[in-house]
Amino acid sequence: MEILLMVLVLLLLIGASNVIQRFVPFIPVPLIQIALGIVAAFMPSLHHVPLNPELFMVLFIAPLLFNDGKITPRDELWKLRTYILLLALGLVFATVLLAGPFIHWLIPAIPLSAAFALAAILSPTDAVAVGAIAGRIKLPGKILRLLEGEALMNDASGLVAFNFAIAATVTGYFSLPQAVGSFFVIAIGGLVIGALLGFAVVWLRLFLRRLGIEDVTLHMLIIILTPFIIYIAAEECHVSGILAVVAAGVVHAIERDRVESASVRLRIVSDSTWSVILFSLNGLVFLLLGLEIPAVVAKIWEDPAYQNGQVIGYILLITAVLMILRFLVVWARDRQLRSTVITALSGVRGALTLAAAFSIPMVLADGSPFPERNLILFICAGVILLTLISASIFLPLLAAKSEEAGDHPENRAETERTARIRVLDAGLRTVREEMNDENTQEGADLVAEYTRRLQKTKLEGKTQLGEAWRAMVSIRLAALAAEREVGERWLKEERITPQLAAYFRASLNRIELLLTNRVKIKLLFMLSWSTLRRLLKGRNRIPSVITPADPEWDSYKELKLAAIQTAITKLKQMKTEDNRDAVLTVIADYRGMALQYQNNKRRSGSRRHMSLQRKELELKAIQSERNEIQMLYEQGDIDRHFAGRLRMDVNYREASLFESQEGH
Repeated sequence: MEILLMVLVLLLLIGASNVIQRFVPFIPVPLIQIALGIVAAFMPSLHHVPLNPELFMVLFIAPLLFNDGKITPRDELWKLRTYILLLALGLVFATVLLAGPFIHWLIPAIPLSAAFALAAILSPTDAVAVGAIAGRIKLPGKILRLLEGEALMNDASGLVAFNFAIAATVTGYFSLPQAVGSFFVIAIGGLVIGALLGFAVVWLRLFLRRLGIEDVTLHMLIIILTPFIIYIAAEECHVSGILAVVAAGVVHAIERDRVESASVRLRIVSDSTWSVILFSLNGLVFLLLGLEIPAVVAKIWEDPAYQNGQVIGYILLITAVLMILRFLVVWARDRQLRSTVITALSGVRGALTLAAAFSIPMVLADGSPFPERNLILFICAGVILLTLISASIFLPLLAAKSEEAGDHPENRAETERTARIRVLDAGLRTVREEMNDENTQEGADLVAEYTRRLQKTKLEGKTQLGEAWRAMVSIRLAALAAEREVGERWLKEERITPQLAAYFRASLNRIELLLTNRVKIKLLFMLSWSTLRRLLKGRNRIPSVITPADPEWDSYKELKLAAIQTAITKLKQMKTEDNRDAVLTVIADYRGMALQYQNNKRRSGSRRHMSLQRKELELKAIQSERNEIQMLYEQGDIDRHFAGRLRMDVNYREASLFESQEGH
């Protein structure tokens, strides 16, 4: 019961931290959560469980890194592979070899081997902390990908160096060749086992689907269990569980990209479920860090053997050395001052450092206490807080200056346009995947609507909107001319009556009238075909278009479908690189129109049923848009402000959808 109460309190604090951050947006959520964790540590009724490093790694770090492996762009990481390896391997080992002796010189009470261990565990950056800081500000894309790749890879090198240094301290024995060989075995072994097990899980899910087992709950359970099982299996094989879950995450990302027939429902449920899991785990990581800090600090702060000012000086000097080393390594590769400073300050340490520090044994092989264990824990906690605070203060300033210097308004507009295209693409994919025999017409309407919005967004990025409208008008007029030819040919062949031909010409005349009226061009550009038909019916000066209730509807529908097909063929012949997007927009309109005619049978009383299908389909598309917005934000492609604007647009459309439903 005490454990349950503690978990509930921590989850409430996670929610409270996000509410608090709304009132103090200049303070990042991780720092608020650490502060709340410190406050919770002094709550007398809250049961405190000592941090178990092994449990912490498998329960928190494994799923978080698995998700990072899934969402981190692989192409960009591959382009930066040399740079990432320089930081993940070169910087880690340089930190151990240079900062270790410095720590021993600064604090002689810490043996050289233990100083190496402290430098090793302080060398890797924390992927969770880096992601939390990057999510608050808009870091340059290259730097963000570099930090993500470094954080995914340097945990293994740092932990291997730490374990060997601890073993040397405990046993008094160290072998450099053995350490180097073990590192490659542990790292490569972790990547291989993670990739193999990742493919095995993907194969299992595909096998279940071939058997007809499409149960979303079962597949979701397999996905959730994957990082825990792979991490434990890798650790049992004495290889890196961290690299194993990262490799498995990358494999799952490849599977998601390639398996086009994946269930959209599963993808929506998976994205939503992982969103809740990651939100909770990220918050718990920093809350637990805050819970541990008071006990760590108290042991040193209350010990008369230590001078508090001197210990704080140790933290400041060690943090300065870590940042200077990081700056020099990045400067040797980059040679750009601002980006080098940003990358150096972004080397945030997190809960992984403290969790590894807690794994330091209490005693040595001879039974004597491990030298200065409490001081090492205190220094780790201090460096974590100092790197988090310094990054939170200085990175927004540097990133803002970088944006002012190099991010011109047109570049920002292009970034936002690309994001809008990706969000619309996500909704369009969902509509297409969810279409079936029962919702064909609703799906066609939504496909046409999404395609129109998508192509409009693309056109806005390539030319002035006025020019885009003129190009659209020219293309639509050409398509109308192709339709007229079909009507005239069918009249000459006596396949339709003169009255039906007159109706057909009247419908084309109405559209042409709108196209040649400059005031209505923009309206036509944005309206759906069904809305346009309602608008045309309101113009009483021209006879009404024939309706499904008319006895000649079947003949008219056959004529219209033939005209649509001829218009599409004509448009394909007109398509060039310059007008490609405009032509595709008109073609999409015609295809949506064709589906509406094909499914527009003489029936009544089904309007409410059809509207419910439309609502369900559009809600699924809207959820996919939300998931894409969250992914763009997590990947650093958009900042918090623009993500909020996109979410407001989606929320407004969803609210309008519910309002329109209530009106039926």
